[in-house]
Amino acid sequence: MNRSRLTRCLHALLAVAVVHQLLVSLIMEAPEDGREQAGLGGTLFEFHETVGLVSFAVVLAYCLWAWLRRAETPMASLLPWFSAAGMRALGCDLQVQWQALRSRYALEYEPGGPLASAVHGLGLLAISAMTATGTLWWLTYDAAQPEGVADTVKEIHELFAPLAWTYLIGHALVALWHSWHGHRAIQAMFHCRRD
Repeated sequence: MNRSRLTRCLHALLAVAVVHQLLVSLIMEAPEDGREQAGLGGTLFEFHETVGLVSFAVVLAYCLWAWLRRAETPMASLLPWFSAAGMRALGCDLQVQWQALRSRYALEYEPGGPLASAVHGLGLLAISAMTATGTLWWLTYDAAQPEGVADTVKEIHELFAPLAWTYLIGHALVALWHSWHGHRAIQAMFHCRRD
């Protein structure tokens, strides 16, 4: 399946933002008790906030584009859990993938297929949750807000972090798996030739 330049650009921006945010989160130091953190940890936290707000805008743009685009994977395929037809297609594709694994030890490669689309949808949901809760925490981290609101939002934000890590690592490993088996999954998403 051919991806438009806009899809590839938004995907690349999301990939860079997610990797950046997850790596920076390992080193940064979030402010506690209303005090700003100093030093490298505090600076990285501020950078994390800024990139997080930009990431939220990129996620919104990606979701809007996924709803509007016609020649690529539709949003309904990314989120098949809300329709009987989507669930049937996903179930059939899971059976095909399982049979392929059992017989040849390699997943079938079908860009835009039901399983691949659903997995991408899960990643989009995880990253949407991370950026939305991060943005909400940024908006509520103020002395004027009721006590505990920002802390609750922060805890929810941190709850999604392991999901984002799992998705990132799993997504990268499956892409490498496909490349190892001769599928051009990575090249197809990040190629630079003109459409």
